[in-house]
Amino acid sequence: MAKEGAEKAEETEQMIAKEGGPEAAQGGGGGSSGSPRAADTKEMRAVLLAGFGGLSKLRVSRRPMPEPQEAELKIRVKACGLNFIDLMVRQGNIDNPPKTPLVPGFECSGIVEALGDNVKGYEIGDRVMAFVNYNAWAEVVCTPVEFVYRIPDDMNFPEAAAFPMNFVTAYMMLFEVANLREGMSVLVHSAGGGVGQAVAQLCSTIPNVTVFGTASSFKHEAIKDSVTHLFDRNVDYVQEVKRISPEGVDIVLDCLCGENTGKGLSLLKPLGTYILYGSSNTVTGETKSFFSFAKSWWQVEKVNPIKLYEENKVIAGFSLLNLLFKQGRGGLIKGIMDKLIALYNEKKIKPMVDSLWALEEEEYQLSEVCSKEGKQNDEGTGEHGRQRS
Repeated sequence: MAKEGAEKAEETEQMIAKEGGPEAAQGGGGGSSGSPRAADTKEMRAVLLAGFGGLSKLRVSRRPMPEPQEAELKIRVKACGLNFIDLMVRQGNIDNPPKTPLVPGFECSGIVEALGDNVKGYEIGDRVMAFVNYNAWAEVVCTPVEFVYRIPDDMNFPEAAAFPMNFVTAYMMLFEVANLREGMSVLVHSAGGGVGQAVAQLCSTIPNVTVFGTASSFKHEAIKDSVTHLFDRNVDYVQEVKRISPEGVDIVLDCLCGENTGKGLSLLKPLGTYILYGSSNTVTGETKSFFSFAKSWWQVEKVNPIKLYEENKVIAGFSLLNLLFKQGRGGLIKGIMDKLIALYNEKKIKPMVDSLWALEEEEYQLSEVCSKEGKQNDEGTGEHGRQRS
């Protein structure tokens, strides 16, 4: 799978460099947005979600060109992330969904094209990656400077678009919430997804950390070397973990929810931490399903605080997007990104790009992208595709 993904990435890079002109080739990749015509127009192309539901609700559309406000950067997008959370947004399967029509997407990479007032530390032409509060699936985005980070010299645009969401989520859960240390053990669901792979890489930076992972069987060959003990997500992983580690594990990272919540809590050692960071079990089919949500909710074991006290266990939740855009912790995330970029420069971690697609006018290509994402629902919130702009 890794080899196949690399071949696809190389083919797409060559195609985009050929069609995008010298700027695209020099910048390490990019789409037709690199052409002079696109730069001169007052419009841009973007993927528009017309309403919540199936693939028919998505289309490539012309939108007004955004301009940076105070303390914002304008970025010419070269690559943007397609994550499981984007699938949930498309279905309207999130708390307080925004009004449609909207442009999805929360992370991207590209080149700084303009600076808003009072922006310091960046110049036009800088290569950057950024978090965006929606609107990332477009040729151009504007976002506050606090959500923008420089791309390391040897990281390309697709890798940069796969870096922020996955690695910040994994790092925050492991080190800020669960306090991962030498000799601990971690159980991560959806080990084949973007967050799951980031978790495995970060765990490898700490001595003697044991990683238990669950994933669909077709993912095993690609990730078997990064996980200490790998299980099919459809087997009784609780018994398998207890067979190897009778006392359980120190950290459980759960993006599934439902019945897995109780299983995860049961596997915790004393002073262990369970972290819920997604609920992919609530997503089925093309549209939001009340019955799927209700079933998942009723499968969640009701947590008794006295029991947590008696068993010395910790239960926590983590949402990176809420932390950034609702709770104002951009400064904290900036510090985490600095640490992650340092680990990347030391060649201790590396973003994994599942695949690449060029953004074309034909809507059927977008449908193919989202169909692939939909087929991979079982890999949870960390599953990553790539959408090129």
